[in-house]
Amino acid sequence: MATMYDKPVRILMQEMIPAMGIQHGDSFSRDQVVRWFAEHYPKIKQGTVAAHLIRLSVNAPLRVQYSVKTDGTDDHFFKMDKRNFRLYVAGSDPAPIYDVTLEEELPDEGDTGGTGEFAYERDLRDFLARNLNLIESGLHLYTDEDITGVEYPVGGRFIDILAVDTVGNYVVIELKVSKGYDRVIGQILRYKNWIKQNLAEGNEKVRGIIIARKISPDLQLACSDLPNISLMEYELAVKLNTVETTY
Repeated sequence: MATMYDKPVRILMQEMIPAMGIQHGDSFSRDQVVRWFAEHYPKIKQGTVAAHLIRLSVNAPLRVQYSVKTDGTDDHFFKMDKRNFRLYVAGSDPAPIYDVTLEEELPDEGDTGGTGEFAYERDLRDFLARNLNLIESGLHLYTDEDITGVEYPVGGRFIDILAVDTVGNYVVIELKVSKGYDRVIGQILRYKNWIKQNLAEGNEKVRGIIIARKISPDLQLACSDLPNISLMEYELAVKLNTVETTY
């Protein structure tokens, strides 16, 4: 994807360091970085800035979602907590994360196994991110330079999948590998409104889709008066074919 300015965001992020006077030992916040970009490069969206902060932070496990370079050119920051960062100190800080096996997620409450469902939420996420047409014809993954809509950062949290429909509107997709309960409503409304306030422009609209193995009656009731939230259930099917052996 073409850059809005003459340099990609990852390079602008590096140039921000001396421009802000950041030196080793100094801490800085995500909000400070967002404000700096808003002042100097206002066309760059806040979500893109937040995603690049994660990508350039050596100890952020989710950086691997953003095509992090393994030659060291993306190793600039150390994430101190959810909002604060400092410069990375090679040889003193832990080795940068380039590949990671995430801890196994705990099952959702309710159904905890059985046939017909994914074992882990990340497996469902990755499968649907590659096959968005199964959700809706023409749906495609959001991209901005080399940042994608998989685990898209929104104010310290992450949308499972952020997609764009055929008319350019945003689609926030929240996944539950097992059963979807009504408490997910607050989660997806928060994400949807963050995108509306920080990413959508002009007449661009934002809607949400909740996908689970089973949708609870409480969740159905909670969504009955929300026209911009859709509910879907997924189903897995496995077919086995006998392979003849020859001797």
